[in-house]
Amino acid sequence: MRRIIIIAALLLAACTPDNVPPPATTTPAPVTPSTHVLTDVLGFTSGELIRRFGSPALQVREGTGLKMQWRGVACVLDAYLYPSTGNAERVTHVDTRLRSGAEASQAACIAALEAR
Repeated sequence: MRRIIIIAALLLAACTPDNVPPPATTTPAPVTPSTHVLTDVLGFTSGELIRRFGSPALQVREGTGLKMQWRGVACVLDAYLYPSTGNAERVTHVDTRLRSGAEASQAACIAALEAR
């Protein structure tokens, strides 16, 4: 019985190729944030936003800040403006979402609102 086990082990070892490379491990590429939003909306004043997207559907004063909202067929954009150097209110944060409330690409939402 011992011989059979040894022979089986040797046969199994012989069936395994020696030159098989180990399985490749893939590292996902790092996700880079969209620069469309960073260069095109952050830092804008309320006047610049209005010139770009038209009149906001909602404008709410929140403490020292201002929230402006645009609604399109594809998405909703919220821009948050706070006082900066020179006391001018500028966009410091942007949120975008689908009309259903699900997350939306900021770059795609901005492009859709610009196209209106």
